[in-house]
Amino acid sequence: MPGRLDDAAGWLLLQAAVVLQRTVAGRDAAERLQARRNAALRAAHRRGIPVDVLAARMRLSSGWVRQVLGGRRPAVEEAA
Repeated sequence: MPGRLDDAAGWLLLQAAVVLQRTVAGRDAAERLQARRNAALRAAHRRGIPVDVLAARMRLSSGWVRQVLGGRRPAVEEAA
């Protein structure tokens, strides 16, 4: 009996790992996270945070931040 329970638990753990992998590491997930980040940047800017401060805190260039604030998608995602 313990062998069957171990097998079932193993399959459940594998399924959980697959779901996490697709949620965290997938291209669509990364794009959703970037869209949320960009929305947060735009919201902070609307509430008075200057571009230079946003860029410094995000460790990105001012030009990149301006592109995001303008609603454009930067050609290359900068490394943080």
